[in-house]
Formats: sequence, structure tokens, C-alpha cells
Amino acid sequence: MRRTLAAVSVLLLAATTMVTACTKDSGSDKPGTKVSVGVIPIIDVAPIYLGKAKGYFASRGIDLNLVPEQGGAPIVKGVLSGKYQFGFSNVTSLMAAESDGAPLKAVASGVASTGRSGRDFSAIVVNGTSRIRTAKDLAGKKIAVNTLKNIGDTTVRQSVREAGGDADRLAFEAMPFASMPGALQAGKVDAAWVVEPQLSQVLTQGGQIVASNYVDAAPKLTVALYFSSEPTIAKDPALAAKFTEAVKQSLQYAAGHPDEVRDTVGTYTPINDTVRIAMILPSWPTEINRASLERLAELGREDGIFAKPPALDQLLPRD
Repeated sequence: MRRTLAAVSVLLLAATTMVTACTKDSGSDKPGTKVSVGVIPIIDVAPIYLGKAKGYFASRGIDLNLVPEQGGAPIVKGVLSGKYQFGFSNVTSLMAAESDGAPLKAVASGVASTGRSGRDFSAIVVNGTSRIRTAKDLAGKKIAVNTLKNIGDTTVRQSVREAGGDADRLAFEAMPFASMPGALQAGKVDAAWVVEPQLSQVLTQGGQIVASNYVDAAPKLTVALYFSSEPTIAKDPALAAKFTEAVKQSLQYAAGHPDEVRDTVGTYTPINDTVRIAMILPSWPTEINRASLERLAELGREDGIFAKPPALDQLLPRD
């Protein structure tokens, strides 16, 4: 009888253990909420790729899908249409959309300039044989930017103004960042606004920096933000909060681990080892530099990008 009771006890204990284990396993294996984010395949977004690899999103129940786009403008459209729950975009695209009445809301900082002229992750470049020496010489020249009437041409114009040139005599041509080094080498454009890793690609091919356009625009410029639409946030504020937490953790980690950033960039855009080592990394602060955005808004109004002054209080997070 005692042996029978003992056997039953063992079986019950084993069954209880199995049920508990299955319950824990089913909880850990529960699929996360699928979240698509529109991004641009440049160094700016290395933190979110790194954060995904580190599990910062998965640990918060987010199954992250990162989708490359050419620039901020199509990402804004994708978020507004519901194609993406969140997006990464330069601040000019966001301010222009907000100025036009789009219900957008930034949720986290994206990337910022280093503030160091000649050592920023963004620059206006020319090929090694060009006679263009300063931004003043760009007047009347064809310049590649990734999208028109956006942060590229606005900040390029500011560099020309700073150098004493005629900012109204610039011809911009839109093309993906990845196509710019080849276009520059082939002489299809006279100059190009590039960011990393294309900046280092141009420099390793003998190109030269003409100006650091982000530095000329504003000190420590906040260049881009992660954002969503107000309806998406209202539908699931908890998800928006978790996404913001994961992004901030990713930014902090990237800022402290530059070698991992360099390795991560090669996972979503092709670069060689020379470029990977030479890249100038941007700043990834978790705080947004509002003063720099106010300055960029002024430049955008001068260039006719905004239908009316953008309402930064509406666009930016409250905290």
C-alpha cells in the first residue's frame, strides 16, 4: 500500500512538474506583436538593428520587421497609410508632414550630428579631380540628394550660404544614397550629399569633403526621429511605450559599443572592411535637441518647404 501511494505521489509530482514546465514554455514561446518599421539603409539606423539582435524588442513582446526605404518621405506615407506602425525619418520630412496636417507624433530620438566640421557622418562631397573646393563653388552645379525639398537640399543650401555663395543657383537630383558614389565617379553629378557608409566609400575612392552640412545648419543637430501616427498610438499606447523603451535602450547600447555598430551596418547594407573601419559614427543621444529643430524649421521656411510653420509642440514627445 505504501509502495502504491509512493508511486502515485511520484506520478502526481511528475505531472505537476510537466504542467508547470509546459505553462512556462508556452508563455516564453508566445509570439510577439508583429511590428513593421520603415527605415533607410544607412548608418543612422544601426541602433535599431543592433537592438533587434540583442533582443530588446523581443523581450518586450515585439516581433520587429525592419523594411528599407529610399528616404523619409515614403516612410511618412507608409506610416500614415498603415503600412508601418512606426518609422524612422529625418526631421524635415516630419515637420513638412505635420505642417500639412498629418497626424504624426515622434516617439524617440533617432540620430544626431557630431557637431564637428569635417568629422561628421554627413557631408557634401566631390570626386578627387573636381575643381570645387568650397560650398561657395557649388552655385550652378548638379548635386545629388536622396529626396527633393527635404533635409538634404535645405542643409546643403545653408552650407552654401555660410560660404558666401548663391544658394538659389543649385540643381538637385534625387537618387538613393547607395547610387551616389558611382554617380559621382561617373561624372553624372558634380557633388553629392552623402551620409555614412557612403561618405567613407567616397573618401576611400579619392573623393573630398566640401562642407559638413549638418554642422552648418545647427549645433548638434537632431537629424531624425522614430515616429508613429496618432491613431496608431491611440489604438495601442502600451505598444508605443514598449517600442520607445526598446529604441532608447538600443540607442544607449549603440553609443557605448562602436565596434558592434560597425559590424551591424554590414548586415543590412553592403560595405567593405575599409569602409567599415573608416566610418565616422554619428551621435545617438536619447534626448531631442529642440533648439536645433527650431533652427531647421526656420531654414525650411526660407526654402519654401513648409506650407506653414510646423508645430513642434504637436510633433515632439512631451517628456
